[in-house]
Amino acid sequence: MQEINQHKVLVTGGSGFLGKNIVRELLENDSPVAVSEIRVFDIQPYNGIQDDKIKFFHGDVRNPGDLEIACKGIDLVIHSAAIIDWGTQPESVVIDINTLGTENVINACLKNGVKYLVYTSSLDAVFTGKPLVDIDESQPYPKNPVTSYCKSKIRAEKLVKNAQSENLKTCILRPSDIYGEEDPYHIGSLINMAKSGFYVRLGNGKSKCQHVYVGNMAYAHILAANALIKNNKKVFGNAYLITDGPGSNFFTFFDQIVAGAGYKIFPKNLWIPKWIAYSMGAISEAIAWMVSPIKKYNPKFSRFAVIYTCHDFTFNSKKAENDFGWKPKYSTQTAVENTIRYYKK
Repeated sequence: MQEINQHKVLVTGGSGFLGKNIVRELLENDSPVAVSEIRVFDIQPYNGIQDDKIKFFHGDVRNPGDLEIACKGIDLVIHSAAIIDWGTQPESVVIDINTLGTENVINACLKNGVKYLVYTSSLDAVFTGKPLVDIDESQPYPKNPVTSYCKSKIRAEKLVKNAQSENLKTCILRPSDIYGEEDPYHIGSLINMAKSGFYVRLGNGKSKCQHVYVGNMAYAHILAANALIKNNKKVFGNAYLITDGPGSNFFTFFDQIVAGAGYKIFPKNLWIPKWIAYSMGAISEAIAWMVSPIKKYNPKFSRFAVIYTCHDFTFNSKKAENDFGWKPKYSTQTAVENTIRYYKK
């Protein structure tokens, strides 16, 4: 028999980088959301924290039937499943997973009487391809999204906002650049570059962007979910930018982790000018496209990566703090130390 105030939670993308940490935070003793069951829904096997409350559901967000089965008896859905793409996947695939997949999640929630939905969006939903300094949630969507990924997140956000009702309470979180243990996007590539003996950075070192530790981003989801459960009307249908520290240069920030993990950075201060890097990104994308019939992969070096790392893109999380009490659970020092420990030789 389910205990009072305990909830059954479905985490889509629960086998992924962020999803596994959301599952972990839900099981922590200090989690404000008490759970009786956590269903991990993912197309990939689950290898995260183990607990009797966890049940794995193999499924694809593109398949409405999979989601309808997984949502039966669920109180809260945290929808973090997505494809992160920098220009190598066909737009149809990105839209199918990120936008239509979100629509399928919403429909499954409505059919099964799910009460609460927290959606993991991205800061890319408001990315314009040009510098954005100290923006907040009033920043409008760009008229012409820079990539199909940006477009997919904008459309998905609108679906979630429109789904907000008395029957299904929703909110949206926009993570800044997520890092931490098992980071599949940045740290591994930078370490491989250091191991190659030739370490380069893009731009001039002056641009700034925002980061957030994966444990803190996961915790933000739990706090937002709790706000929905507590009927906090401030969060209903709203989107929130989430970060846990001041803006810093992308490469300078990650250098401390690469060096701290024991990898030699050489040359110590080599920067490729933005215009040269942009051309190299275009070549990298072209190569990925040419070999795609044989092997599909996301190039770590792309035009989007150059634009993102060479332009200012800064904001704060005051709205999240004011509306649902967001504060980082892990200090920057702890977050960096945890990450370095994981990546040490």
